[in-house]
Parts: sequence; structure tokens; C-alpha cells
Amino acid sequence: MRIVSGRFRGHRLHGPKDNNIRPTSDRIRESLFNILINKLLERPGEPAPLAGYRVLDLFAGTGALGLEALSRGADFVLFVEHDATARGIIRSNLEKLGVMRETQIYRRDATRLGPRPRNQAPFDLIFLDPPYGRDLAAEALRSAIADDWFAKEAIIIVEDARSASLPPIAQTTLIETRTIGETALHLLRFGPTTNDNKK
Repeated sequence: MRIVSGRFRGHRLHGPKDNNIRPTSDRIRESLFNILINKLLERPGEPAPLAGYRVLDLFAGTGALGLEALSRGADFVLFVEHDATARGIIRSNLEKLGVMRETQIYRRDATRLGPRPRNQAPFDLIFLDPPYGRDLAAEALRSAIADDWFAKEAIIIVEDARSASLPPIAQTTLIETRTIGETALHLLRFGPTTNDNKK
């Protein structure tokens, strides 16, 4: 497992020793960031296309998504992970890349974030990579929205099993869904909506 692009391109990341943690593959990460940078942000070819972005990595696992964002210029990444083993892997990767000052790890259940701390500004880019097929992404999104974690017009990317569906979420607009093998990437925008998304 390596960083695909940016200032840490090619750096190998620490990964899990068993199947209890499922990191996003290099191929999926590359596709995800190509869609994000070229289609959503319209910043192709820029050396630091995520400059100015604060990133929230929910169900962070190994931290690969957040670290890829940091490599591509993000200002700050907050990793939210409840599992102790996963947090240890994230910490090892942060230390290896020397990015402790640009990051923070929260020991929290992503489906019950609670109020956003006063010392944390809202986040512009949110990744959710929950355990596949357990319908946790919608629960986590509703929790984060209720407790004011997202900046206006924030971009949200949910990775889940292709067979899983993402229900409508109040205050978000689904831009599109891309499928890559057995994985689905749901791209959303946060903000007031005029459709009947409320559940």
C-alpha cells in the first residue's frame, strides 16, 4: 500500500496484519482522487490541488485516504477511528511521514461524533469508508451534520460495497455514483437542498 501522488508519492504505508481492517486499495484511491480533483474541484495538473482544504477521514482505518489528501496539499486532516489497532497503524504512518503537526487522531465512533470541538473549524472534504454492507455511512453522515462538522459546500465521498445503497441524506445532494469492481463511490455535496431528501 503506497501513496499514489503528491509530495509523498511512492511512500509505502503500514497496513493491517489481518483482515479485520480493510484499507482502500491503491487503485480505488487513485480513481477516487482523479474524480475529486479533475471533476469536482476542476484543478487538474496543480501540484497541490487540495491546498486550503480541511479533511475529515471517518472510519479512517489505516489513514490511507486522509494521508493521500495530505500528500496532495490538504492543510489538515482529522482521522476518526474507534479501533485501537487501526489508530496504532495511523499513528505509525503519521510518524513515518512526519506529519503529526498537520493531523490529529480522534478516538470516536464515527456514527456518534458528538458536537464539533470549539478548536476545530468545519471541514471542507469528508471521506467515509465504513465496513462494507453495514449501512453505517448514512448514520455517520446524519451524526456529523447534526453536530455541525461540515463547512458550507463541503464535498463528501462515501466508499461502500457496490451492492449497498446510500439512502437520501437531508442537507446533501448526490452528485453521482461511480462503480469500480465491487466498490461504489458516492459523491455528495453538503448544503441546503430543494429536493425531498429528509428522512
